[in-house]
Amino acid sequence: MAAFDFESYITDIPDYPEPGVIFKDITPLFANAEAMHRAIDAIATAYKDAGITKVIGPEARGFMVGVPVALELGAGFVPARKPGKLPRETVSVSYELEYGTDTLEIHADALCPGDRVLIVDDLVATGGTAAATGKLVREMGAELIGYGCILELAFLNPRPLLEEGGTVPFVSLVKVQ
Repeated sequence: MAAFDFESYITDIPDYPEPGVIFKDITPLFANAEAMHRAIDAIATAYKDAGITKVIGPEARGFMVGVPVALELGAGFVPARKPGKLPRETVSVSYELEYGTDTLEIHADALCPGDRVLIVDDLVATGGTAAATGKLVREMGAELIGYGCILELAFLNPRPLLEEGGTVPFVSLVKVQ
C-alpha cells in the first residue's frame, strides 16, 4: 500500500483528562475502515517475514489492534489482561508506573518455547507496559520479535527501553515529538 496520512485521523483533545494535557484520540482512525485497514496492514507488513506465531495485545485497546494484526500474520492472539480477568491459571508481571505499579497477566499456557512473539498496542507512551509484556514473553521461554503500535509518544522516549540497543524492532505509524 502507498504511504498513508495516519496522523490526520488522530484528534487532539486539549486539557483532557486534566488541564495542560493534550489527549491524542485515535478513535477516528478506528472508525474509518480504510484508515484502520491501512494501519493494521502497515504493522503486519513490517513483520510479515518474521515468522510470528503469537501476537500479544495489552488490555484493552491492544486487543483492537492486536487481533487483526494476528489474523494478517496467520498467528494466534494472546490477551494481556489486568489481574483477575482471565479464567485459568495465569502468569503475571508487575511494573512501575509514574505513580505506583500495575500488573498484567496472560494464561500460563498461552506461550511456549519456540513461539515468536510480536507485542502490539494502540499507543506507546513511556514503554513501560510494552516492556513489561516483553519481560513476560521472555520469562515464558518465547522469543520477543518486536513491538508495533499506531501512535508513539516519542517525546516520552520509549525507544531505549524497547529497542534494547537496536536488537528488538519497534514500529510505530505516527510519532508525536
